[in-house]
Amino acid sequence: MTGLDINMGSSQDTETSLSSRLWTVHVEVRLKPRATARFETIRARILDWVHSFDRINLASTLEGWEDFQDLASSVERVFVAESSCSSHHSLHISEMSLQIHVYQPADSDSFEEFTNSSGARGDEDETMAASVCELPNRGLEGLWDSLIYADDIKLKLLDYIHATLVLSDANVDFNLVSWNRVVLLHGPPGTGKTSLCRALAQKLSIRLSHRYSQARLLEINSHSLFSKWFSESGKLVQRLFTSITELVEEEDTFLVVLIDEVESLTAARAGALAGTEPSDGLRVVNALLTQLDKLKHRKNVLIMSTSNLVKAIDGAFVDRADVVQYIDLPSREAIYEILRTCLCEIMGRGIVSTINVPTLKQAQMYELSTLHSTDSSGTSFMDPRERSKNAALRILALAGQCRLKFSNTDLYRTQTQGMSGRALRRLPVLALARYIGIGYTVSPRNIASTANGARKSNAGADVDVWLDGMEGVVREQAKEQERLK
Repeated sequence: MTGLDINMGSSQDTETSLSSRLWTVHVEVRLKPRATARFETIRARILDWVHSFDRINLASTLEGWEDFQDLASSVERVFVAESSCSSHHSLHISEMSLQIHVYQPADSDSFEEFTNSSGARGDEDETMAASVCELPNRGLEGLWDSLIYADDIKLKLLDYIHATLVLSDANVDFNLVSWNRVVLLHGPPGTGKTSLCRALAQKLSIRLSHRYSQARLLEINSHSLFSKWFSESGKLVQRLFTSITELVEEEDTFLVVLIDEVESLTAARAGALAGTEPSDGLRVVNALLTQLDKLKHRKNVLIMSTSNLVKAIDGAFVDRADVVQYIDLPSREAIYEILRTCLCEIMGRGIVSTINVPTLKQAQMYELSTLHSTDSSGTSFMDPRERSKNAALRILALAGQCRLKFSNTDLYRTQTQGMSGRALRRLPVLALARYIGIGYTVSPRNIASTANGARKSNAGADVDVWLDGMEGVVREQAKEQERLK
């Protein structure tokens, strides 16, 4: 493999690929926990099998490998990841440059590793400064796909990693072209910033498995780095990053460092100089910036940070971030996809009767066509296609209500903030608890298995009853928001 042949990208294809009209398509192959087959053997078998297809749908789970005994005994899932070829839903096999990534996720949970105690003072108030998680990890499976954003934020972040690896492999002079391997995600609470960092770490551990035999996610507990002993906090930061440096000394290990709520460590130094912030905080910021400058020359480390209060962060840290990405509340389109995936999940579990839930583009076409009848009194007698269309339009209307809520008075019209992704994924729980009732909960006996092993519901609440409950919860949430103001 040449220095530039890194083959990990989520990213835009190289000039060679574009000139030959080939799109890089990543196929992720997850192995069973006890599988013992060699990764290279599975990779070669999957590559041969995929080439038997004429066309392949992007962002889809492939089926059919179960018919081959050597694959069925080792493989758990074969997934075609999203591609930068966003204008296509499927590609002919001749248009693809396939990258096969075989991985076996670890079952271990996060384990605590670093403490904030220096050991010199007999400190009994000892807390953990960071936790380490082996990657890829089964506990993070599915997280990447569950995060839905209006823009291609996830692909942009993968593009950034791809660019840093290209520059590092080419030995670009840091004095002429500089980057710090630091990403800052900021925005309102509940928008999935921390989850996105974890999901990106998981995705990178899969995409870079051919370069690094190990990958780890280290999450720093910012609050524990402040010592009750004056001037000790800066030393604790140095001690922690010394341990991080020792981890990245292993060149076959890729390390993602996550600093959640980074404003706790990087409070603006101007406040300390003005006397409004403790001077110990100034030492912490200085120590952190110094350590980041030392780590930027290591190609096998990435610093991810999140903040709800970006204005409180010291400007020097923000300046060091190569990517400063605002994570907004979900758009109407993103909310539709979030609600659609929630509905599909509870349908699959037998809580709601199964119908085909249209994609966003299908729902938008229904909205424009005006073919839907406004009389919903006979929805129970609609044919399956009309019921599907009715559900899509109701979810789309619900998405609009969740995006922006307005209140009118005699003098003015005020606009309140829309719902976060975290709040949206709570709606099904509240709808079931408050408007549908626990009588619709199901037991395993209500779930039958189809021939291919998929679960199919035999009972459950009617979709329209479910949507009525969701609409009721949204109205209730709007009232609560008004009370909070």
